[in-house]
Amino acid sequence: MTERRYDPTSGEWVTFATHRQNRTYKPKDDFCPLCPTKDESAPTEIPSEHFEIVTFDNRFPAYSIDAPVPDVADSSFYRVLPASGRCEVIVYSDDHSLTFADLPLSRLRMLVEVWIDRWKILGEEAEVSYVMPFENKGEVVGTTLSHPHGQIYGYPNVPPRAQRELEAAAQYLQDTGRCVECDVIAAELEGGDRVIYSNGSWLAWVPFWARFPYEVHVAPKLHRPSLVDLTMDERADFADILSVVAKSYDCLFGFSLPYIMAFHQRPTDSAQDWDPISHFHVEFAPPHRSSDKLKYLAGSELAGGAFITDVVPEMAAERIRKAGALIK
Repeated sequence: MTERRYDPTSGEWVTFATHRQNRTYKPKDDFCPLCPTKDESAPTEIPSEHFEIVTFDNRFPAYSIDAPVPDVADSSFYRVLPASGRCEVIVYSDDHSLTFADLPLSRLRMLVEVWIDRWKILGEEAEVSYVMPFENKGEVVGTTLSHPHGQIYGYPNVPPRAQRELEAAAQYLQDTGRCVECDVIAAELEGGDRVIYSNGSWLAWVPFWARFPYEVHVAPKLHRPSLVDLTMDERADFADILSVVAKSYDCLFGFSLPYIMAFHQRPTDSAQDWDPISHFHVEFAPPHRSSDKLKYLAGSELAGGAFITDVVPEMAAERIRKAGALIK
């Protein structure tokens, strides 16, 4: 059963996908469904013996183009809709032992092109309003397959956090005539104490309001609403800065740091002109607050939506910069 139910008390949609209870969970060490198929008697999701990057439809999608009719009836008060959309898996390499941080720049540049290609294709689906590539890295954030991979969701509606960002950006534009993300980048470049890394066209920094102790944001210095708007030079610089952030994380505590990486960009529907208020950016949210302690989302964060962070952004940025100096 898959369906979306509307919460009239919050104005948000909740998706139910009961078949996902049966998805692969921590497979045996001698079999990985994302590795190349080596033995026809034990096929994986990928029939090729070798590959560079592969995308395919998630076998256990939360959203699908042919979403079934909901099990419960829709009403004027309790609204129910099909869980329409797309869910894809994107496998970064045929080498099971690698992580995102291990990928060479040539592969990351290819990955950027794949993200752009999938954004275009999924965004053209009538059922899709928002395309979000993301990666869950590490068991502590819920990863069930250790092979290097990410996902791409084509949502039927703009997700709540992205919606709030767009609404705040629209209000800021109305009040000032400027893009709020552009002004954030200008402020960080001027101050510099929260900057992690900067190249020709991109900036990585710990946000002034970081919700997680070692949260990092990455954005183009010029106003670009989505991945597809990046120039070729910006695409190359994007691969470079993602590599630096990922490698810096792995040097921070001396182990491969878990994180959630998510892309925020303009919606793909035509409900309005999104370009003036949407500034493409990537958010990294690692759950660690130290080498042996995790930042749990508990009562204040989950129940109240009020984040309490254990490390001030300026100190976090300094530590990540020092870690980045250890990159070989």
